[in-house]
Amino acid sequence: MGFDTTPLVEMRAIEKHFGNIVALSGVSFSVQAGECHCLLGDNGAGKSTFIKTMSGVHAPSRGTMLVGGKEVVLQSPREAMNVGIATVFQDLAMIPLMSVTRNFFMGREPTRGWGPFKRFDIQHANAVTMEEMQRMGIRLREPEQAVGTLSGGERQCVAIARAVYFGAKVLILDEPTSALGVRQTANVLATIERVRQLGVGVIFITHNVRHAMAVGNRFTVLNRGKTLGTASRGEITAEQLQDLMAGGQEMATLEGSLGGTV
Repeated sequence: MGFDTTPLVEMRAIEKHFGNIVALSGVSFSVQAGECHCLLGDNGAGKSTFIKTMSGVHAPSRGTMLVGGKEVVLQSPREAMNVGIATVFQDLAMIPLMSVTRNFFMGREPTRGWGPFKRFDIQHANAVTMEEMQRMGIRLREPEQAVGTLSGGERQCVAIARAVYFGAKVLILDEPTSALGVRQTANVLATIERVRQLGVGVIFITHNVRHAMAVGNRFTVLNRGKTLGTASRGEITAEQLQDLMAGGQEMATLEGSLGGTV
């Protein structure tokens, strides 16, 4: 694909402690331009803490974070945004009764005129919204329609398109398909593929192995705050990923100690 091989973001031996509780214990992870790197794990695996550490909400207790090969210390989500790391959370920050355009540009509205005559340039904003949504494969009826009238999958696509339009180089997607039906999931997975082709690095956080296998280039499993290794597409099967997530190694040990009765 011809993208630079320096990781866009790299986490090295990241630890995060909350008092005596160790939420992450030495997690290493990276994402490159044009890659979808899936981070899989069940509830309690440490996925939320990992997202918050990478997106500037939590400072790591130990370890190093590099952006474009340079060491950084992110103090806030705004700092993460400034270096091109955007997060699309499960509970999307959108206002259902406002139009798609208003949600797309929230806080960053393009304006016309100056001084007391300055106003929201709705024509330009509508045109950009339609164009960017179409680029993600979503055809809106009209940009003025309320976000609340869109399906969950379409809303995810609005949030993804918005992040990319405003300069995200790395997109962290927090369980974007977990509450969606088959068709909406297909929409979101197709959007991830489009974003990847633009050279954006996608970190797809999920507990659904099938969804990960559909779009992932690399797969890392997180279990109790530790990574159980990283595999590239073709090196691991869906069954093996599922086993790792479910603590398959622990099950095998248990079976051995119980004489195969599990």
